[in-house]
Amino acid sequence: MTNPEPLITVDQPALTVDEACSLIQSQMNPVSCINKIEIRSALGRFLAEDIHSKINVPSHTNSAMDGYAINGNDIPLKANAKLNVVCTVLAGQPFTGKINSGECARIMTGGMMPAGTDTVIMQEDVERTNDIITIQACHIKGQNVRQAGEDLAIGQVALHKGQKIMPAELGILASLGLSEVKVQRRLRVAFFSTGDELRSIGETLADGEIYDSNRYSLYGMLSRLGVEIIDMGVIADRKQDIESAFAAAAENADVVITSGGVSVGEADFVKETLDNMGEVKFWKIAMKPGRPLAFGKIKNALFFGLPGNPVAVMVTFYQFVQNALLIMAGARIKPRLQLQLPSSNAFKKAPGRTTFIRGIIENDQNGKMSVRSTGQQGSGILNSMSQANCFIILAHDDGPVNKGDIVNVEPFEGFI
Repeated sequence: MTNPEPLITVDQPALTVDEACSLIQSQMNPVSCINKIEIRSALGRFLAEDIHSKINVPSHTNSAMDGYAINGNDIPLKANAKLNVVCTVLAGQPFTGKINSGECARIMTGGMMPAGTDTVIMQEDVERTNDIITIQACHIKGQNVRQAGEDLAIGQVALHKGQKIMPAELGILASLGLSEVKVQRRLRVAFFSTGDELRSIGETLADGEIYDSNRYSLYGMLSRLGVEIIDMGVIADRKQDIESAFAAAAENADVVITSGGVSVGEADFVKETLDNMGEVKFWKIAMKPGRPLAFGKIKNALFFGLPGNPVAVMVTFYQFVQNALLIMAGARIKPRLQLQLPSSNAFKKAPGRTTFIRGIIENDQNGKMSVRSTGQQGSGILNSMSQANCFIILAHDDGPVNKGDIVNVEPFEGFI
């Protein structure tokens, strides 16, 4: 991360969501360490280099199905044609001779196309009597054949640096004969919650106390990114405890995330500690939910201070933190999928902030896709996130929305 001095301070007007995203992402750099690991262990990791194909995949021209390999010039223009079956070709057992005009080879899926052939007729489309087949005029030269290099050609970039290795990518690496691959080191993320009212699971609640749900939501969101997680629990509102927690987190992690204690004007030890240990800016974001946000650096670790309300934690994580972490992890960032769908609800809204409404994409009675609100939208109603499968995003300059209006929708499936 570069020096955070240019970032906007608390006394300045609220940032738009786009401004905050741009400022945060402009400060991100991938971790420098690279690991070389066995490909099965690379699932979920990000490639540290482009992967170039050193072979053709497939390595030879072969049949796409069980049938008969012929010379396409033997397909009749009309009526039928008869061909002599001269051999059988199995996958992995190529025929070393040549198929002449008027001849054909019985061939299995994956079998190497014999010399002299360029077309495969499905076995269901053939009449065979002894060693003679009859084919019709309805076929096309070159059909049902997979060409050498059709999937990947020699020298082609098969996978790109920063690409996440998923099941298909594992298969591609294996198809190239690679047993190991270079990946970015896993990002280390430490997180904790602050607040004397918070209790961990298993503790008994006294009056005015609540269980800490934010750490578990954060754990889930971080786990899906494949980072190394350091859960430091709930830290009491005591100066020494908070200082020790931040010092330990910054010492052991690339990124530190907290929830709670970042609202403007709050009287707690978090801001005082951050002022002493790092360069952190406190922002007001023109959004709902999730107005307060802190961002900066503590020693050598980046810091994100998220709001305390459960829904606001998830919204700000998805909108600001997730892509920042992915950039640090060496990932290639792709634009999130957004849909434009008719809204089944009307929404009150004034221009001046971006609103994230928990929504449900569904098919209406006519089978057409639409979106509706989950209902109550308070930033403490975490159940609304469980019900939802998307955000309905009302942009900064948008006004009220009428029922049936087209709205921007961000499916949760886009969040890794």
